Amino acid sequence: MVKIAVTPFHKQLSSPLVKQKIQVLQVNLGKRCNLACSHCHVEAGPKRTEELSLATCLELIEFIYKFPEIKIVDLTGGAPEMNFGFKPLVEAARLAGKQVIVRSNLTIFFVEGFADIPEFLAKNQVRVVASLPCYLADNVDKMRGYGVFDQSIKALQWLNKLGYGQDANLILDLVYNPQLPKDENFSLTPDQKNLQLAYKNFLQEHFDIVFNNLFTITNIPVGRTKLYLERKHLYDRYLQFLESHFNPDTIDNLMCREEISVDYLGNVYDCDFNQMMNLPARPQNGQPLTIRKLLEAGSLDIIKEVQTADYCYGCTAGCGSSCGGALVE
Repeated sequence: MVKIAVTPFHKQLSSPLVKQKIQVLQVNLGKRCNLACSHCHVEAGPKRTEELSLATCLELIEFIYKFPEIKIVDLTGGAPEMNFGFKPLVEAARLAGKQVIVRSNLTIFFVEGFADIPEFLAKNQVRVVASLPCYLADNVDKMRGYGVFDQSIKALQWLNKLGYGQDANLILDLVYNPQLPKDENFSLTPDQKNLQLAYKNFLQEHFDIVFNNLFTITNIPVGRTKLYLERKHLYDRYLQFLESHFNPDTIDNLMCREEISVDYLGNVYDCDFNQMMNLPARPQNGQPLTIRKLLEAGSLDIIKEVQTADYCYGCTAGCGSSCGGALVE
């Protein structure tokens, strides 16, 4: 089979992708999860055991207090709520005056031992960014497992009862992911504003659910998405499709420019996708970074450039894609 040529991402850029002032600390607490979603770039699941250690948790708490320029602590996984360190990091970040985001699959609320999570989130005014890849049950269950849609609806109603989506301090956002392609008929994510309106109308009419924002996120060819595309012999074609929709206007708003991503071992990356592909952030000396090294340096400015790879086309195609949804209108 002839390999399809894709222009290396860095050659699309007129200059290296320079770091801006780092304001976001994103922590992947581990790969433990009660679900094993087909599109998961982390390849998380119930059989995974990797998670944060006490030593790394304490370093992260020290880090949160040391750097006032960090405004947001973004906790992800796996199911972040399942992994060690979740509550201590939330509490430390809130005491330090940071906004805290949890990227939740919602169904974790119904797993034994985690029923207190919704009240804990509300008490600490944690912003919930919840995965709901469609507002139709069949599509959600195909991607995430049978019964996930119904549990997600119940979880959203639970959060609404606590004030989420209504109280200005209790923000509830939803995340849309496209279904994985079955053939070469690829498509970009739909218009975020129009899809948000459709979600809001449907969920309120059918389930009396309200929420704040909808984020559309492209399926980045990493983790299970990459494995799926390779099995279907679609990986190179999908990369080519993303490249053909490269939008230079997205570059200024890329999330990797103002965040660092930390894994459960304390290693530092420019983004969660680089983390999963083991492409570490590097200072000018070229050595991989850890949280401990940043603490010892006493500065976040030692990372000058973002490390890039061809899957970066996923974040820069069309309107762009980030943990906060589309990058341009």
